[in-house]
Amino acid sequence: MPTIHCHLSHSLWRALHTRQQATGESLDHLIRTALADYLQVQHSTLFQVSTSGALVEGIYKGEVSIATLKAHGDFGLGTFEGLDGEMVVLDGRFYQVQSDGKVSEVDDEVRTPFAVITRFVPERTVDVTDCPTFAALMGHLDRLRQSNNVFFAIRADGEFEYVRTRAMCKTEEGIPLVQAAAVQPEFESHGVTGTLVGFWTPEYVKTLNVAGYHFHFLTDDRLSGGHLLDCSARRLRIQIQHEGDFRMSLPESQEFLKADLSRDPSTDMDKAER
Repeated sequence: MPTIHCHLSHSLWRALHTRQQATGESLDHLIRTALADYLQVQHSTLFQVSTSGALVEGIYKGEVSIATLKAHGDFGLGTFEGLDGEMVVLDGRFYQVQSDGKVSEVDDEVRTPFAVITRFVPERTVDVTDCPTFAALMGHLDRLRQSNNVFFAIRADGEFEYVRTRAMCKTEEGIPLVQAAAVQPEFESHGVTGTLVGFWTPEYVKTLNVAGYHFHFLTDDRLSGGHLLDCSARRLRIQIQHEGDFRMSLPESQEFLKADLSRDPSTDMDKAER
């Protein structure tokens, strides 16, 4: 990565250090962000609503509207108030895959209890032809990631020989996620074209998000999709970007504020997601 050396005024230097002490951000990060904003260069920020631990404990109240999410990105995934189906955000459009398999775009006032979104500007693009299994796809993605310690946004478009997805059913507040996921309709598609929308999350963030790969799927005809469980693809174009910043919106509901979120949710989340 290129380096730059420059002279700063004492007032600017003090302001930088004051901001660093207040936020914990590195000087490098503060300067890169300021330059990107000034020069109007896109820099990726991952924006997340709530935590996976809150979902595990059954906190499904919608905290953030789709209109608010749109201000933070055009690519992502999540769920809806009451755990009502799967969210797929692709090219700035927000889709809901319901438990009956129906896909529809959602209005701005619809709310979400959990979502992850970014502005997708891929840094690398590769074409692959040998993805007979989901494990094979993950192998390709592992070779594209240059670190295990940052987030990555991943998009894969192409021809799928087989896709298996699921969509959560609308669930009452307070029912644990593992219990809700025990009754989740699954869907199988053969010979379809579509897009995988997903993220890779570092292991050290497992109390906040799903560690490892997490994908949602949407067909090109927008007739089917959901949370990805398995797939086989003939040809894929994979695009990837690393996320240079991470921001989170925490719920302010009494359910969240009074919940016991101290336990590690990763085991329950893994059962529900995979």
